[in-house]
Amino acid sequence: MRTLFSGVSRGTERLVFEGRVPASEHERMRCPLQEGSFPAPVKYGYAAVGVVEDGPAELAGRTVFCLHPHQSLFTAPVAMLHPVPIVVPPRRAVLAANMETALNALWDSGAGPGDRIVVVGGGFVGALVGALAGRLPGAEVTLVDRNPARAALAEALGLDFAAPAAAPGEADVVFHASAHPAGLETALASAGFEATVVELSWYGEGTIPVALGGAFHAKRLRIAASQVGHVSPSRRPRWDYARRLRAALDLLHDERLDALLTHEIPFDEAPARLPALLAAEADALAVSLRY
Repeated sequence: MRTLFSGVSRGTERLVFEGRVPASEHERMRCPLQEGSFPAPVKYGYAAVGVVEDGPAELAGRTVFCLHPHQSLFTAPVAMLHPVPIVVPPRRAVLAANMETALNALWDSGAGPGDRIVVVGGGFVGALVGALAGRLPGAEVTLVDRNPARAALAEALGLDFAAPAAAPGEADVVFHASAHPAGLETALASAGFEATVVELSWYGEGTIPVALGGAFHAKRLRIAASQVGHVSPSRRPRWDYARRLRAALDLLHDERLDALLTHEIPFDEAPARLPALLAAEADALAVSLRY
């Protein structure tokens, strides 16, 4: 497979880049076809889109997605290659792995039509969750972020926007994707009675404070972890990883998602330019490498 684009998952790859993958998670955090071991050196990444140059007749010349580290040319098992729908541009297809995360989170949340939904954290994953939730009939979806510039992103995705201090309350479902303790506190404050807060942030090493005082118990809130490594229990009896990834690729047939593709770097320039874009304060969403 000759790569056209590969996507950088900023949150996870920042932790890998900074050597902050906990020792207890070294095996679970290995990406498919990774070379090397944590903390370093490792060949990492899991969102490659390219063209099959040598393979089965039904795939030869096709544009496919593969969970493979950043690399210009590679060999992979045929079962790992997933054809990209013709209606999805190759660059947008790098969002597939994170769209899987968003889809799994929506399943984990139990969100449905007409729900009042709040997404705290307007980064890459939070925006994808909001975009998916916004497709639920009658759902009221608000993207909450401390960066006022994310209001334009929310508008592009058809979502409402609010700063943390103005986050709506009494939500039926809340997603937290800011990777910051203050964001989790905002998420808990937004939740209505017996609502679920779906935690999507992965913090790596260390601990974070969680505000379980106040109305947490009186409102009978629930914090639920969501992680893409397993298919959501609500779908697991019928769905495998391949079916979920195919669904994620189909869900990328949405031109509004191009608003997430904020930075594109030639592969040869990645060593010089990628560290700054991986920084926590960088105003970047989906970063793609162009080959």
